[in-house]
Parts: sequence; C-alpha cells; structure tokens
Amino acid sequence: MNASSKVKTNEKKKKWLFLNRRQWTLLTISIAMVLLLVIILLGALLDKDRIATNLISRNIPPSWDHLFGTDWLGRDMFSRTMMGLSLSIGVGFIGAIGSTSIALVLGMAAASMGKAADRLISWLIDLFLSVPHLVTLILIAFTLGGGFKGIVIGLMLTHWPSLARVIRAEVMQVRSAEYVQISRQMGKSRWWIAAHHIFPHVLPQILIGFMLLFPHVILHEAAVTFLGLGLSPHEPAIGIILSESMKYLSAGMWWLAFFPGLCLLIIVRTFDTIGESFRMLLDPTRAHEK
Repeated sequence: MNASSKVKTNEKKKKWLFLNRRQWTLLTISIAMVLLLVIILLGALLDKDRIATNLISRNIPPSWDHLFGTDWLGRDMFSRTMMGLSLSIGVGFIGAIGSTSIALVLGMAAASMGKAADRLISWLIDLFLSVPHLVTLILIAFTLGGGFKGIVIGLMLTHWPSLARVIRAEVMQVRSAEYVQISRQMGKSRWWIAAHHIFPHVLPQILIGFMLLFPHVILHEAAVTFLGLGLSPHEPAIGIILSESMKYLSAGMWWLAFFPGLCLLIIVRTFDTIGESFRMLLDPTRAHEK
C-alpha cells in the first residue's frame, strides 16, 4: 500500500471516528428503532405453542433450546418475555398517544382561551402533579376494574401534566411573536392561527414529549400489572411474569425474573435514548457538536 492510499484510509477512519453529534444521534436512533422492531416482530411471529403448558419441560435453566429457561408449567420464557414486551409496547403506545393528546389540547387551551381557562387548567396541572403518577394510576385502574381498559385509561389520564405545562409555555411564547400579531391584525381567526402558526411551532415538543412519556408509561403499566390491577393474568405481560416468578425465586429459579426484568429495563432505556436523541437533534446549538 502506497503513502497516498494510507492517507486516504486514515482520513476515512477519522471521518468515522469523529462524526458530529447529529450523525451519532441519527445512528443511535436507527439502532434503537431496529431493536424495537425486532422485539415487536418476535412477539408477533413466535409460535404460541411455545407458551403452552408442557410439564415434561418444566423448570429447565437457560439453554440453547430455551434461551431464558422454562417456568414451572414448562412454558418457554424467551417466548413469554418477547410477547410480553410486545404487549407492553402496544399498551405504552396507546397510553402515550392518549396522554400526549390530552396535554396538547389542555396546553393550547390554557394559553389561548383567556385567563379563566388558564387558571383552571394550571390548577388542574398542579393538582395532578402534586400526587405521584403511580398512586393516581392505581386508583383509576382499581375504580375501572383493572384489565386492559382500566390500565389504558389510567395511563392516559395520569401522564399528561408535565407535557401540558411545557406546551402551555411554548404556546404563550409563540403567540406574542410578530407574525402571529400580524395574522391577528389581518383578521385571521383564533383557530386558524392555532393550526397554521402555533401547532407547527409546538410539534417538536410534542414529538419529544411523546417519546419521553413512553418509558414511564411502560414501567407504570408493568408496576400496576405486577400488583394485580392491570392486565389480565392470562396475558403474557411482563408485570404478570415478574409477579408470578416471585414465588419461585427462593427455589433457585432465578431466570424467571432476571431475563424479563432485564429486557424490560433495556426497552425502557431504549425509548428514553430515542427521546433524548430527538431532543438533541432539534437543539440547533448542540446538533453539530463533536
């Protein structure tokens, strides 16, 4: 290899090693998205017979045939875990969508519909923020009888306040902008201004807030299901898997809780990484840092 070839090779390596912050962020988002897609596909495509009762294969430690081992009924824990994660992602998606929608409506209403609406919505936000999410979620889920409906409605009604406060602040900032004042002087309606000026401005905050809500929603769903107030015990939910495994840890069956719990933490951290990466991409002062 001649000198010029070595120089070109070194330059390529430097370009790869010294990507700016935006390029590394895009790479991180891509890897995280692929991981989530793989888990969702595994949960949908795995054979459900692998989570059927098989007393011949019960209590088997992790092996090549059963990566996460089997439980006391001979069910494959890898299949149960992947199906449970896929179910948690689905519940988290619905819950995060609902909470984000509530936050958007109330945040824009607080900043656009006068002082009375602002005081009422601000009081409501402070009320929900004064009580821990998990406590309110348990009360709502218990009142609605638990199950899929109870947990989803509870997640929607408990995770919106922080995002609503952020959206309210953004709307109050943009409504005083010069181009908004000009549109108002030209006779544009309040709804036209909200749709054409305010909503595009707060859309990045909505996307970031949605992605950052996801990990909280998934963790809280698993916690409430673990306590017996969430999804049905017949579902392969992570909370149910962890709750059932507690009775067998003293017998040395550590894999029943270790692998599902670890996978849940990885998924939560993955969503948190995606949200933080989106926030960095939309920050012009940090996007091109080395």
